Amino acid sequence: MQTPLPTPTLRLPTSTRVVVARLAGLALAWTAVFLLNEWVWDAAFERWLGLDLSDQAVGALHFFLYDVTKLLLLLVGMIFAIGLLRSTINPERVRASLEGRPLVLALVLAAIFGAITPFCSCSSIPLFIGFVAAGIPLGVTLTFLIASPLVNEVAVVMLGDTFGWGVTGAYIIAGLTLAVLAGFLLSRFDLRDQVEDFVFSTPIAKLHFEGQRPTLEQRVKAARTEVRDIVGRVWVWVLIGVGIGAAIHGWVPQEFFVEHVGADNPAAVPVATVVGVPLYSNAAAAIPIGEALYAKGVALGTVFSFMMATVALSLPEAIMLRRVLKPRLLAVFFGIVAVGIMIIGYVFNWAA
Repeated sequence: MQTPLPTPTLRLPTSTRVVVARLAGLALAWTAVFLLNEWVWDAAFERWLGLDLSDQAVGALHFFLYDVTKLLLLLVGMIFAIGLLRSTINPERVRASLEGRPLVLALVLAAIFGAITPFCSCSSIPLFIGFVAAGIPLGVTLTFLIASPLVNEVAVVMLGDTFGWGVTGAYIIAGLTLAVLAGFLLSRFDLRDQVEDFVFSTPIAKLHFEGQRPTLEQRVKAARTEVRDIVGRVWVWVLIGVGIGAAIHGWVPQEFFVEHVGADNPAAVPVATVVGVPLYSNAAAAIPIGEALYAKGVALGTVFSFMMATVALSLPEAIMLRRVLKPRLLAVFFGIVAVGIMIIGYVFNWAA
């Protein structure tokens, strides 16, 4: 009787297993710190220091510390994860595969991906940098950057509870349409030279060379170097941007908006958009303000223009994006999105 051959067991090399174990431990630690971030700052201010978060200065400081921590964690975590993922894919192949597909399909997929990622405008920037560096067309990455803060599960749930599901459905369609159309318009131009050079020369971009597949250790090293390089370039802009947002968050009263975007003002939509741009917030914070404005008689389209401008276009975002995009592209991007937001506001006001 012939003895059956033993089934071969696939085992990773010892060095690779060590790297995988370290990555798993770091991922768990990063997740724990990220999830506990808000609780720690709340506890530090209210329980340990006995401070009142409704105080303007205290609230602004709390906002600054919490948001800076969150954004730096996102920058480090996202850039490392995307860098590690990109190190397995040749950027030229990514670019070639996208070039063979219809542009509209790529834009729609980018908008949908943005909708399922619950990030504010600034938190989406690490992903945006990674996509651009990977060779994804700029118009497609900008579509993601618009859709991610505008339409996500947090916004959908809160909007449905606040304004009803019919209005929420119209908001989702409007937000995704804006993201796709803006990306389509920006795709008509060759804007690659309007992206800062360092984005295209990251360590991940240099890792691939013909005829050799990088090892896991090489990928981790390249991703770690990329984190150091990119975060080292943008961390100051994070502090400046969030600082401005914290100041506005703490000292600009809600009554200011009601006074300038009331139903009697025919220029309410542009005013609401312009007023919303300097603010820095996510959907969870912007929607309650929008609900209060709507309850005070501000038209629905005007409320939506304000909320969209707040979450999709913010001064802190502009400051951080400036480190990645050159002034001309940054101005074109903000201009196209702002005009789109105003059109949506007027359409909703007309239809209401």
